[in-house]
Amino acid sequence: MRSSLTSSPIRPFIIRPFKNTKSICSQPQSSEKPISSESPVSENFPEKITSGSHFAGNPIFPESNTFRPTDLSQTSVISSLLSCRNEPVSAFEYFKRVERRRGFLKSLDTFCVLLHILMKDRESHRCASNLLNHYVSGGSEPTSAAIIDHLIESAKRFDFDLDSRVFSYLLRSYVRADRINDAVECCNGMIERDIIPLLRSMNSVLKALVRRNLIDEAKEFYNKMNLKGLGVDSVTIRVMMRACLKEDTTEEAEKYFRDAKALGVKLDARAYRMVIHALCRKPNLKVACGLVKEMRDMGRVPSGVYTNLIGACVKHGNLTEAFRLKDEMMSCGKPMNVVVATSLMKGYYKQGDLSSALELLDKIKEDGLSPNRVTFAVLIEGCCTNGKVEKGYELYTQMKQMGIKPSVFIVNSLLCGFLKAQLLEEAYKLFDEAVDSGIANVFTYNDLLAWLCKRGKVSEACNLWQKMVSSGVRPSVVSYNNMILAHCTVKNMDEAYSVFSEMLEKSVTPNVVTYSVLIDGYFKQGDAERAFDVLDQMENAKISPTDYTSNIIINGLCKAGRTSVAWDKLKQMVEKGFIPKCLTYNSIIDGFVKEDDINSALTVYREMHESGLSPNVVTYTILINGFCRKNEIDLALKVRNEMMNEGLQLDATAYSSLINGFCRRRDMESACKLFAELLEVGLSPNTVVYNSMINGFRNLGNMEAALDMHRKMINDGIPCDLQTYTTLIAGLLEEGKLLTASNLYSEMLSKGIEPDIITYTVLINGLYGKGQLENARKIFDEMNRKCLTPNVFIFNTLIAGYFKEGNLQEAFRLHNEMLDKGLVPDDTTYDILVNGKVKGEKSVSGASVS
Repeated sequence: MRSSLTSSPIRPFIIRPFKNTKSICSQPQSSEKPISSESPVSENFPEKITSGSHFAGNPIFPESNTFRPTDLSQTSVISSLLSCRNEPVSAFEYFKRVERRRGFLKSLDTFCVLLHILMKDRESHRCASNLLNHYVSGGSEPTSAAIIDHLIESAKRFDFDLDSRVFSYLLRSYVRADRINDAVECCNGMIERDIIPLLRSMNSVLKALVRRNLIDEAKEFYNKMNLKGLGVDSVTIRVMMRACLKEDTTEEAEKYFRDAKALGVKLDARAYRMVIHALCRKPNLKVACGLVKEMRDMGRVPSGVYTNLIGACVKHGNLTEAFRLKDEMMSCGKPMNVVVATSLMKGYYKQGDLSSALELLDKIKEDGLSPNRVTFAVLIEGCCTNGKVEKGYELYTQMKQMGIKPSVFIVNSLLCGFLKAQLLEEAYKLFDEAVDSGIANVFTYNDLLAWLCKRGKVSEACNLWQKMVSSGVRPSVVSYNNMILAHCTVKNMDEAYSVFSEMLEKSVTPNVVTYSVLIDGYFKQGDAERAFDVLDQMENAKISPTDYTSNIIINGLCKAGRTSVAWDKLKQMVEKGFIPKCLTYNSIIDGFVKEDDINSALTVYREMHESGLSPNVVTYTILINGFCRKNEIDLALKVRNEMMNEGLQLDATAYSSLINGFCRRRDMESACKLFAELLEVGLSPNTVVYNSMINGFRNLGNMEAALDMHRKMINDGIPCDLQTYTTLIAGLLEEGKLLTASNLYSEMLSKGIEPDIITYTVLINGLYGKGQLENARKIFDEMNRKCLTPNVFIFNTLIAGYFKEGNLQEAFRLHNEMLDKGLVPDDTTYDILVNGKVKGEKSVSGASVS
């Protein structure tokens, strides 16, 4: 043996005392009396213990007044340890004894010598490992590099075999102490000094890095392992695949598996299962199925692999492959399980085959499988999605009878189903039950709140809000958004903004939906300035407008008659990166059309083309309507032909615009052809179309054809509106068909359609024209009873009638009444009062219903 007492060239380190050395070694320990520092001790080293007495449980260094160590210097202690280098437990017992002596300073050299001695006997390896665990967990000063260097140096100085396992124990100790950076540094230090750590130890470092989400560091560590040719095993690959799955880089996870397989690494079933899981997420079901076949050929396919793969097939709509895998699973002797059955049920209902999903439920019950909460959740959701909410509630009842407590997801699915089916009583009953049982959460409240708010049921929504708050459920941003929407729907913008202010006070951060709903509400109220104020608030809050918000702004400006401003605003938005859609351009084109600025509308249309967007049916319909409004039927037909050349079919609105255009030109032949074409392409004429046709025939004096249209309208189930009846009554009165007109008027009233000022004007004017002044007066009195103020034309008609009959007193009384109602007589009024007649005696033509 080389000299053991020469000075180490490495600076010695002082090691802090261990708190409980008895727990370091797993072998039986002897009980010892404390050694007094004042007791005389022999200079002689204690006699050696034979190998047969290593684990006898007796004191290795017996206590006596004639045999106690007095020299506690590093050199003496190392010399004593080396004296029993072949007796690891004796050395360890001696070390425990001297470390408790006052004046003993544990050095790194002493520590390393003891570790080498303990590594000489396999049975004392655990002592070495535990000793390192205590040392590392104590946070001692020496770095991992210092420990490695001292272990190497002490092995050389004292002629120990350098056992790489002691370095691996050190590495694992850093991992156990959660000193990951030190573990990586330790491993790097070992590799730099050509010490190969055990693969198991390196894997533990990799695991620790991935567990702490240090994915980049894990990949760097793995690459270094490969670069140094240290090898990998199935555990290494599983760790690296797990790291990739954490970052959702499934392709990279698959690559680790493929590369390892190509290098001949023996991959276990867990590695296969993990890569199949990655492929299911990708998804690459074909490759995943190929790997399952490989596992089958190796005879080690866990049922969990099939469960995962079947679920992925269902998720991606490949139900055929899912059932094939189910049959393959069962042919391998693996029984159907409730998870697989639940996945298949979901696959059925997603494809609209709810009955097969329910049949599968009955079958697994017959086979002895008990559906769980997830099974019921899937089926109840399927029932509600497919409009079978009653069956969903039946399953809900079965589940409770089986002792399965409903989840909030199940309750919410069923609640939405009831609301969708307009079963409000059942919805409220379920909701109250969920609240009473403590299942209801903020999402439950939001589902009901959203339904109420979208329908403008503000009072009910406010009551529900109070119940939510009093129940201790904190409203979310979605809750506030719903309430703001409710107030916007009924155009109560003051209350909507009040809810927004409360939201800010309660520290609930508004999102882009909050601001968008408010902006839309102000635009619909015609308050563009307030809408832009809210937009400024949104931008100050560093919330970027979405496409939805931008389209609200453009559409709102156009509806407010500020289309030029909207066009300029769109240009600014485009400069900031907004990409307009067809909907955006349609709003501006429609705005210009309604402002009778067809040239600007065409300019926008051309720019839309130049931007690469293809006009849709709505675009063409807007242009057709615009040209028809300006009586440019030829241009409207040109647009129609262009639309058809693009393979687009006219919708009912486009046909309505063209039919109305021809009717206004009194070209009923062309109008009738378009009407017939509309029916041939499978569209149903709406009330607007029928009204255009009826008015067109009336303008030609063809009331028979107009009445035929009315009858067809009723037979087709198309509702007649006030304009329908007003047009027909006007035409019939012009032809003197008073009885038919009276019957239509009665029919109109029986349907709950109330006449407006135009209808009353038509009636009074028509009756007067046919010498029915008293009946005209009755209609006038009916107007007064309904608190409707007659217009100047009606007063003129009646004043003329009474003048004609010579009843000047009533004529002047009506004139005074007209003044009392705040109406200003026109030239016709004074012409009647002065001359006693209406100019041209053509009063009937004054009423227009077109």
